[in-house]
Amino acid sequence: MSGVDDPLVVLFAAVAIIGAVSAHLQHDRFNKLIAVGITFGGIVPFIVDRGYLDVAIAISLIIPITTIIMLLICRRETCDT
Repeated sequence: MSGVDDPLVVLFAAVAIIGAVSAHLQHDRFNKLIAVGITFGGIVPFIVDRGYLDVAIAISLIIPITTIIMLLICRRETCDT
């Protein structure tokens, strides 16, 4: 990625911004977690572009696992009430 003129940069930035705005506007816990996952999907390419492949791999493994665990916890709390 070479700069702002590159369409991929604009696309990934749009994905990250849309995910962040969506997370802010959502009221449901499930939707908030999914929107945060979308935000990280837009951020990871920028981390890869800077050359931090080890960090990108770690984030790509940690974020989905954490999101699944959090969704299970949120689901369990709503069923108990």
